[in-house]
Amino acid sequence: MNESLHTVRRAVILAAGTGTRLRPLTEQTPKPLISVNGVRMIDSILRALHANGVTEIYAVVGHLKEQFRSLPKQYPGLVLIENPDYATSNNIGSLYAAREHLMDCIILDGDQIIRNPAVLAPTFTRSGYHAVWCAGETNEWLLTEKDGIITGCSRTGGKGGWQLFSVSRWTEQDGKKLAALVEQAYKAGRRDLYWDDVPLFLHPEAFTLAVYPMQQGDVIEIDSREDLERIDPSYGEEGTDRGI
Repeated sequence: MNESLHTVRRAVILAAGTGTRLRPLTEQTPKPLISVNGVRMIDSILRALHANGVTEIYAVVGHLKEQFRSLPKQYPGLVLIENPDYATSNNIGSLYAAREHLMDCIILDGDQIIRNPAVLAPTFTRSGYHAVWCAGETNEWLLTEKDGIITGCSRTGGKGGWQLFSVSRWTEQDGKKLAALVEQAYKAGRRDLYWDDVPLFLHPEAFTLAVYPMQQGDVIEIDSREDLERIDPSYGEEGTDRGI
């Protein structure tokens, strides 16, 4: 049966976190504004979105939020949304702050590098997550699938599955459901949650989510100082105190 095509009309970038695993760099600079090989992480995302014709973009900010103020001038169509609870909630607080904009949407974390803009191509068939096949052992969240549809997710990783990345797509219908369920969880006091817990663990029955395969290196996630130094060696001994 043919599936109807959907088009990404907007993007939400979650950029409010404190970036504790990259301290002391993130004490002076928000993690998404840290440069990697001369390009700030969030710039790689914004440029890739613009290259794909997605210019209605909402960036949720919190930690050192004033440092993001110049971005809307650089990227027409970008709107900043403040998450006032960034210091006391997990990233569900940021998606809650942007819940009105989740229809026909792509959701991304601001602390990753888009190396292949084609992964953000606007057309898609159903809601789902971008992922990379992992044949070996990993501690990252790992998806299982059947016929391209997600059947489960392990928070503790495993072997032989699809490593989940912080790039996901949502149709208008699913975006509305996601917004309502995130609001429900947040107002119930579940501020400890990752927002992905809502569709993947709390309410998997509400969604039929696809795996969107990527190649290793299409998207780079910087989770630690070791990750940063591996991608940009200038953050070694001579770059210890560098910010942007």
